[in-house]
Parts: sequence; structure tokens; C-alpha cells
Amino acid sequence: MVNRCGLLTVKNEPVPLKAVSVEVRVCGFVADVSSTLEYENSESSPVEAVFVFPMDSDSAVYRFVARVGGKDIEAEVREKQEAREEYDDAMSSGQQAFLLEESDESPDVFRLSVGSLPPGQSASVSLSYVTELPLQEDGALRFCLPGVLNPRYTPAGGESVTAEAPGIPGGAVPYTLALGAHISSPSSIDRVQSNCPLSPLEYLAEDKSQAKVSLSPGHKFDRDVELLVYYTRAHEPSAILEGGQQSAPAGSLMGDTAVMLSLYPEFPGAGSSAPSSFGEFIFLVDRSGSMGCEMSSQGGGQQRIESARDTLLLLLKSLPLGCYFNIYGFGSTHESFFPESVEYSQDTMDKALAKVKTMQADLGGTEILRPLTEIYHKPCLPAHPRQLFVFTDGEVGNTKQVTDLVKTNSLSHRCFTFGIGEGASSALIRGMATEGSGHFQFITGTERLQPKVMQSLRFALQPAVREISVRWDVPSGLEVSSLSPPLKALFQGQRALLYAQLKGQCDHSAEGSVLLEYKLGDEPYKSKLSFSLKPDKESGLTIHRLGARSLLRSLEREEREQEGEEEKKAVRKRATELSTQSGVVCSHTAFIGVNKENKQPVQGPVLRRNIPRYQLNCPPMVMCFSSTAVNCPPMAMCFSSTAGAQMIDSSDHHFTKAPEPQEDPLLKLISLQKANGSWDLDEALLAVLGKKKKEVASKMPGKGLDKTAWATLLALLWLHGFKLDSRDEWQFVALKAVSWIKAQPGLDVAQCVQAGATLLGCQVDPQSLGM
Repeated sequence: MVNRCGLLTVKNEPVPLKAVSVEVRVCGFVADVSSTLEYENSESSPVEAVFVFPMDSDSAVYRFVARVGGKDIEAEVREKQEAREEYDDAMSSGQQAFLLEESDESPDVFRLSVGSLPPGQSASVSLSYVTELPLQEDGALRFCLPGVLNPRYTPAGGESVTAEAPGIPGGAVPYTLALGAHISSPSSIDRVQSNCPLSPLEYLAEDKSQAKVSLSPGHKFDRDVELLVYYTRAHEPSAILEGGQQSAPAGSLMGDTAVMLSLYPEFPGAGSSAPSSFGEFIFLVDRSGSMGCEMSSQGGGQQRIESARDTLLLLLKSLPLGCYFNIYGFGSTHESFFPESVEYSQDTMDKALAKVKTMQADLGGTEILRPLTEIYHKPCLPAHPRQLFVFTDGEVGNTKQVTDLVKTNSLSHRCFTFGIGEGASSALIRGMATEGSGHFQFITGTERLQPKVMQSLRFALQPAVREISVRWDVPSGLEVSSLSPPLKALFQGQRALLYAQLKGQCDHSAEGSVLLEYKLGDEPYKSKLSFSLKPDKESGLTIHRLGARSLLRSLEREEREQEGEEEKKAVRKRATELSTQSGVVCSHTAFIGVNKENKQPVQGPVLRRNIPRYQLNCPPMVMCFSSTAVNCPPMAMCFSSTAGAQMIDSSDHHFTKAPEPQEDPLLKLISLQKANGSWDLDEALLAVLGKKKKEVASKMPGKGLDKTAWATLLALLWLHGFKLDSRDEWQFVALKAVSWIKAQPGLDVAQCVQAGATLLGCQVDPQSLGM
């Protein structure tokens, strides 16, 4: 009998990956991350370890180093095919080699190969990257370390980007994660929250501008790890300059000064009035089998499809009378509620809600390209700008095809995307929204989808910002070269980041400025930001790397748009040169490192081992070690996990199990509202209000008051009196109700508000009702 020792896969094979440690340095709204993977070969033969893992698509990977036998092997960025050939040659000759490459199809999936690890030997592999921290609707900056790589559905004839990523249950993840974060901010740090247990937040400066926090020991890497960082001051426009690398050639991106602009446009009065009746709203909802997974990897929460149904209810109730809408469900096939978009009315809303209630995760794989093509082929409605809302868990293999299609049709619509559940593809969710001049959101764990969707609805109901321009004013001798694509979308309160290269020389005591100009409707707006031209000495090369990443993504899109092969090759060459010069890997390059100091070739056949990764209760996925000659069958295990999870403060050491799902009284009340904004005084409404019919009737002021008006006022008071914390969810429902009430003749609003508040036992300022 073979004596197996150490950690084993479902196929009873040892797993060489033992632990993962991560150091995060958050500076303002960017993060520099260093991940170290510890390997040990406990077998009697040499192994090749292959680890397929997710990464945020906006990350710029800039360093890859392996440590073997006390020696560091610094990898270099090479053209991808050249790097692969060098890796294969090293493996064939018994040399140790290390290869890190981005997926050709999806920039949020990476493949790490550790080749020819001799029996009994240990090795550590470190990769470093920088990433932007997206701004949440509550003002938090979100850092996510993806831990879940769900299998990406690939249409027939395609090659799966996750074929080497076997899935296993959370409790069977055979390696631990240690994570520490150091946070520095221009203003004081208010708090840090996470979906995982944290150590108490420790401040490192009296003004609370620096702090550190870490995961509790022994954490299994069985979920995406999220940190939400809250600063005390609202985010303000800023320009950060970063000096170039002295060893880089003058005039190159890495040799010149780079600048990062953070812009926060303000639209006076945005969102304070009732929504316009114009617009065509198309809701594209993922109904693939994976939408039957629970939102939280720890179990105990809603299924993704249940959350999507609740959200569609809220959206349908929030739409303005007179607009147009349609709902599509997609999986391996797709279907729409109506042949064409229909005008929003009581009848069409009721028909849509009846179908929403029956929606299930029953349409197979995640094939989004076909329904998108059908939507884009339908003509837009005159005077009704098209707004596309996409709800998906993002398990798509043909990401670049999808985002390219959105870009091709970007002038006909705005695209708002929602990544539902852990493991959603950031490349797909971000890419569609970016190319479609919209906004993206991620919803994981026990988070509610509804507040984030309503924020995007507020953006969609704003008139599109037009004629956006960014004008630089710098001293003579300097030239500004943009590293970011042109701004196509601006939204109230949302940050826009731009990167640029400053070519030439100037006096560092001088100042520069940038002027942002745009039109909202017919109203012109402008915002000017002045800044010092003296570079920040402490910022390293973070901005250069993020700027290089932004330019590389633009070049990759440009290449796909070229029709001729020669033109494609020219753009590919530019991208490859920029990647190798900047040290930031892209789809055309890879990191390659070979241990050339080892004079003794590794003896014996090399066994390939695919490293398993956590996967939700969905179709299995694969992480792999394998034999170089023959691919081993993929390891696959489905998960089930019962532990609950919630967003917890850094001072809290405990989880609280998610409660059993119950009918939400807020959603129940909203479901009873009619399309015109009113409510009927029926038993269902009384049940939500917690009142008897006789009691409500006896407290109704005035003999001539209409029962519908009384019911609508009571519903509005209940929202303001008991659900003020959820105002973001019911804002448009309330605006419709207020508009309906204002249209009723002879109504004594003050008297009704006083009587209603007394009946419900709440205090509501009449001014807050907007009447």
C-alpha cells in the first residue's frame, strides 16, 4: 500500500501548496499587494504545480520572484510565446522554472506554474500588483482579494479559461491564508469592516491617518476576502504626481513623471426631483444554473436568483409612468417577457411582476452574447434613451467578445452591471459597464443587492453627461500624454480616475492645472483643479504601473478592433514593448524565471498537480497539478458550507449566523404600490402597517378623504417613520407617491400627516416628505 502523507486532493494526491500570505498597503484609494505562496513537494518524484486563480481585472501585476534553496530568482517579463517556450525548455532539461501568465480571454484569471520541484524541496513564489479601490455607494473604498474562481461557461468550440481550476468544498481547502493590511490616508481612518474575522484595528498615528489590521489566524481561503475602508472626510478632487525611475530611459513612461487625477463631478439638484418619464429600461437577468447558488459562500443566505427577483420587483415599482421597459432571462438559451419594449403602465407592470415571481435558475450555461446581440439589433425608441441593466454571477468564458460587443453599441445605450455572488468575473462586470458608459457594482456575502441597484437607477435617470473634455494647463517645456481612454461617463458623487505622462522638464515649484468641462442636459459645467508639479517622494511607482496598465488595456482593445493582420501585429508589438519596459504583464506577455544556478538537473518524470480552489455550490471547477506528458483528469468537488457570514467591524471577533429568510415588510409594502404611485387600503397593506381596518378608518381625517389617498399617505409615513435607514431603496417609490398625492385636489396634507403619524406611532417632519 502506498503511504500518503500531507494534504491530499480528492484523487488522493498530495497538494504542494501549503499556505498563502498577503500584505496589503492601502494608500488613499489605491493598494499595493504582495502575495506569497509557499510550496512543498512531499512526494517521491518531482512535481509541476499549476495554480489557476482569480485577480481583479484592474490590477497591474509588476513583480514575480521565486525563492528556492535560499536564493531569489527574479522573473522577467517576456513575450508570452517566448516565455512559454523557455519554460518548456527548462522543464525538458530538468531545470526549475516559474511561469506566470494572464489568460488570453479574460484579464481576471491568471495561471501560475512552478516547474520541477524536487522531492522534499520547498519553494516560495511571490507576486506583486497594484490596484485601484472602487468607491462604494456608502463612501467606503473596497479592497477584494478574490478567493473564489467559479468555472467560466464557454460556448461550444471555445476553450475554458478555468479548465485547470478544480473546485473543492470550503472545509477541504488544503491551505491557509494570512493577510495583513497597512492603511494610510490623507484624512483620518474611521473604521475598517470585512466579511471575515479581523483583529482589532490598531492606529499607528495620533491623527488616525495610519492604521493596520489583519485577518484572524488560521483563516481558510474559502471565500473572497473583502476590506471596506472608511475615511472621515469626503473624497475630494486631487492630483498626485510621481517621479520617474532614474534607471529608465528619458522620455519613456517609466522615466517621466506620471500623474493620477481623481475627479468628483457635482451635479446640483441631481436626484432631488421626481424621475423623468422618458427612457427605455432593459433588464437582462442571468438565469443559468449557477444563479441557484447562495449569495454567501458561508451558506444561510438568499439564492442569487432570489435576490435578483426581489430586485426586479423594486425596479419595476420604481420606474416612472410613461417610460418603456422589457426583461430578458438568459442561460444557454434566452427569452424576453415581451416581444418589444412596452410602455410602463399598471397592466404591463402586473404582467411583468407575475413572470418575475416564476423566474428560476433553470436555463443552463451562462451565454450572454446572444441575448445582447438581440437587444442591440432592436431599434432604439425615439426620445427614450436606452438603459441596460445586467444582473449576472459573471461566469462567462468569452469575456472579451462580450465587452467588445458592448463597446460597438456604446453610442446607443448606457450599460449598468451587477456582479452577484462571490467569484463574479471582474473583467466582465467592469468591462461591460466601462465600455457602455455606465456603472458597475459587486454584491457578495450577506450584502443586499437592492441599495446598490437603486444607486445605479439614480445614475440611469440622470441625463447623460455630454461633451466631456479634460484640458491641461502646464508650463512650457512640459507635454501631457494621456494614459487613460477618454472619459465617456460621469455620475453624481462618483470618482473618475485619469492617468497621464508628463514629458519634458520644468521647475518643480511651478503649478499646473486641469479643467474638466461637460454638459448635463443643456447646462454646461466646469471644474478646475490646480496642483503642484513637485512629485511625491513616497509614492514609489504605483501610478506609473497603474497608468501602464490602463494604456495596455487600451492597446489590447485597439488590436481587437483592427481588421488587417499587419495592423494587429503593429499594435500587439507596441503593447508587448510597453509591457516589457514597464514590467507590467498583459495578455501578450508573461513572467518567466529559471533557476540557472542549479547545476544538477532534476531527475525522474515530473508529476503535474493541479492545486484545488474553493468553489461555491455550483458546477465543479479545477485547480491543477499535472504530469507534463499527460494531463491528469481534473479534480472536482462541490461545496456545501453551513457557517454564516456578515460584514463585521474590525473590533468584532465573532460571526453571527444569518437569520432564516423571512418576507421583508419593506419589499411587501413596495410590492403593493400601484404603477401610478398610490396604494389601496386593503388587508395586505394593513398587515404591513400592523393596524386593523376599523382603527385605520376611525382615524381618517375629514369625511371626504379618499381611501386611496389615506392609504398612500400612511404608506409614505411608514417608510419615513420606520424605514429611513433604507431610504436609498424606496426613494423613487416615495417620489412617485408624493407626485400622486400632490395631484389630488382639496387634500389637507398637514392634517393628514398629523393624523397618520399619530395612528402609526411615529414622528415624521412634514417637510421631509417633499410636500
